[in-house]
Amino acid sequence: MSDSGLPASDFARNARSRKREDHPNHTILERIPNHGDHATMLKATHLDGIVRFDLARGFAGHGLYFTTAYLVDDMMVDTGCAHTAPQLLDALEGKTVRLVVNSHRHEDHIGGNGPLKRSRPDLRILAHPLALPVLADPHRQQPMQIYRKVLWGWPEPTEADPLEDGDVVETEHHRFEVIHTPGHSPDHICLYEPKMGWIFSGDLFVGGHDRALGSSYDIWQIVASLKKIARLPANLLLPGCARVRHHPAEEIADKIDYLESLGQRIIDLHKRGRSEAAIARTVCGPAMPIEAITMGKFSRRNLVRSFLKGADRDHWHSDPVAP
Repeated sequence: MSDSGLPASDFARNARSRKREDHPNHTILERIPNHGDHATMLKATHLDGIVRFDLARGFAGHGLYFTTAYLVDDMMVDTGCAHTAPQLLDALEGKTVRLVVNSHRHEDHIGGNGPLKRSRPDLRILAHPLALPVLADPHRQQPMQIYRKVLWGWPEPTEADPLEDGDVVETEHHRFEVIHTPGHSPDHICLYEPKMGWIFSGDLFVGGHDRALGSSYDIWQIVASLKKIARLPANLLLPGCARVRHHPAEEIADKIDYLESLGQRIIDLHKRGRSEAAIARTVCGPAMPIEAITMGKFSRRNLVRSFLKGADRDHWHSDPVAP
């Protein structure tokens, strides 16, 4: 079973992180508070040739949890969740969309695929080969807990074409390199535009110092994937949720340093005979609401377990960031 993309460090502050963008060239295009029977929210922001859509199911005028989709030329990077698909289609009215590239298979990133495909029959959907079975049959291949149904809803089945590591996706003005970056999900990919220095990082990097992890995530692969994108000359990092980063090298390096230090501390405590529960309390602090909301699918203990799975190997020095 695949867990959805809930970055614990950003869960509580997710909605308020979107009250403004911290760059003078980020222009708010529109805010749409409601659509039809579902209280949903959309904010569209212009980012120097990129349109960013922040999408969330709402309650009492506030977004419960925002995820992000992007439009570059005629290509969408992710499409948000099923609940917000009608608003996304409204926002895309009159715009040409020829391609969708899904960063990974979680329902908060693929939920608009089906409605977009119906409105644009010639649309091509691209994703890593490991994502294709889920896109084709999400109900069977990616069962969801109640909180995921409430926040994001069931995606419609859609057919997609495979996108491999090293492939290139071209739009009218840009050329994107596909980088396989597993860890958050086995099929996760990032898109890199070397001419502009853009990295679309999906849920590999959403910022923050994580204190919990999804039960299906692999923290060692996350660190290795972060090191992969850390080598890329970049000017802008565009995550699948949370704010855009204008100093990618510094922020990615900080995240790697934090995770490696945290992992070393967890392993040291384990060698001293501390239990997983005790280590989780010591290094990650008290219980968080997200653990109760997800019924333990996203937890401090999962983070500890994932680090301990690779405790017999030297992960820190075998794959340095610097080339």
